[in-house]
Amino acid sequence: MKSLKTRSGEMHFPVFLPDGTRGIVRSVDSSDLEACGIEAIVVNTLHLTTKPGLTTVNGIGGIHEFMNFHHPVISDSGGFQVYSLITESKAGTIHKDGFTYKLEQEKEKQTLTPEKCIQHQFRIGADIIYCLDYCTHPSAPDETQIESVELTIKWAKRCKKEYENQIKIRKISDEERPLIFGVVQGGNSKELRKKCVDALMEIGFDGYGFGGWPIDDEGKLLEMVGFVAELVGAGYPKHALGIGKPENLVRAFIAGYEIFDCVIPTRDARHKRLYTFKNYDSIENIDDLADGFYKYLYMQDDIHIKDFRPIEEGCDCHTCRHFTRSYLHHLFRIGDTLANRLATIHNLRFYTRLTDKLRQING
Repeated sequence: MKSLKTRSGEMHFPVFLPDGTRGIVRSVDSSDLEACGIEAIVVNTLHLTTKPGLTTVNGIGGIHEFMNFHHPVISDSGGFQVYSLITESKAGTIHKDGFTYKLEQEKEKQTLTPEKCIQHQFRIGADIIYCLDYCTHPSAPDETQIESVELTIKWAKRCKKEYENQIKIRKISDEERPLIFGVVQGGNSKELRKKCVDALMEIGFDGYGFGGWPIDDEGKLLEMVGFVAELVGAGYPKHALGIGKPENLVRAFIAGYEIFDCVIPTRDARHKRLYTFKNYDSIENIDDLADGFYKYLYMQDDIHIKDFRPIEEGCDCHTCRHFTRSYLHHLFRIGDTLANRLATIHNLRFYTRLTDKLRQING
């Protein structure tokens, strides 16, 4: 699969989406994203529901108008964030109808059901929406993994029903409808993963995401990631949810995934950690993207004080074309917010240059 058409434009595969959790990719605006070659972003349903609130986002016409970003937007269900909240702070419960939780700043408990999840995403106006799923950690006991798959399947059926209901109520044509993806759970059990894939494909979705923890304790991609891709097959777009380290993006692409998102490049940029290819022009095949094809620059290091080279020779991003390592080091040292913007622009362009190479290699 070379690309995916949505109502807000086409995503060419492979594609990397920065996380615009609250309707903003931190430190940059929509024109910066376009200049970096970003084709789409991911926003978070739970966070947008809380701040600024769906009446605000919907009031101007949806997330595209709110952000002034007129390209594809994926909204995740918010389920992972609620699951994390419940497991880390015990501020809620998981039950057959969804999640009940209480945010720290809120007085009242909230309930996230499959129906509400879909309704919220329609109000956001995303181009690809996600079913509510029950994420688990790989170390969770077998009975939890089984419950996770059973609830994920039941919720997916309810999500699909509500999705079809919203299409009917809103009188949305097939050409203008948002796409809907399901999430494959099952932990490290091949049997449960297969059960989940089979059930989700029987319900019928436009694409599928890998749910749960895709990385081992050493930061490497788990075998299960490739196993799920094989089960889904080549006929559907596959989203490697949260997979974002450059080497893991490449591994997941080889395993069959086309869509990637992660906070790593933007977060690292704000923490003075920048990515550079060791020799971008020499990359001609997939073997050239084995471990070690890039390195980090740490902009707080004094070695950059009088280094008047760009971050990376040959990089065409705004930062590399107009500023030096010395200047970026200076900005970080004095704590000026321009440092975050320039660093983020470079890291995002690193990622789109990486996906550009993978497209070229893939023909």
